[in-house]
Amino acid sequence: MASSSDVTSSSGDTPEQPESGSVRRGRVRARRAAVMAVPATLVAAGLAVLTAEGALGVQFAISGMPFTVTATELNGTGFEQFGGLDEMAPGSPNEGDTGGQVLIVTSAIKNATLTKLCQSVDLGGTNLLITAGSGAEKVTASDLTTDSTELSGDAAFNNIEIGNDASTLTKAGVKGPIGVFSQQADTVRIANLRQTNYATTAGVFKLPGLKLRFSGSGC
Repeated sequence: MASSSDVTSSSGDTPEQPESGSVRRGRVRARRAAVMAVPATLVAAGLAVLTAEGALGVQFAISGMPFTVTATELNGTGFEQFGGLDEMAPGSPNEGDTGGQVLIVTSAIKNATLTKLCQSVDLGGTNLLITAGSGAEKVTASDLTTDSTELSGDAAFNNIEIGNDASTLTKAGVKGPIGVFSQQADTVRIANLRQTNYATTAGVFKLPGLKLRFSGSGC
């Protein structure tokens, strides 16, 4: 590559300077990348989950309205987890000062069962409440992914691997972007699960005893 002196000697022209708008955009991108590169820490039963810049956990524009999910117990086979970004639809009234981006942790489970599932979203003065799996039959899901900003509970993992590159994950059939910190395990159990989610997807989601209603309180 030619040095700056080589360029000057071969041409008397001053190298073209980028427009100020391009500089500003570049600085914004650089600042955003710097923030995303600083790991955030979530702790569930002593497990530290480091998040970094990643890809979308879901492939649709999120509403930007968080919802709460709880369960007395979650059991899963084929578990993966890595950091990422979710995007709201352009011009969403929920974007605030984030530009419509939400830093999330994507959790993927190949097959999961949940006991006493509760999901609620605050609509402003009232909550849309969904419950299922309170009887003998549990909620079941396959190819389940959740994009969360908070997760708590008492967790146990079998054959866990921490520090994988997200592009090499194999347990749940989901791969993150290359260079992103991740972890995976053969099985996961979380008692007293509580999540703040922005998105959930599943290949199959069975909710026995489903009840949907409005309520003055959430989960």
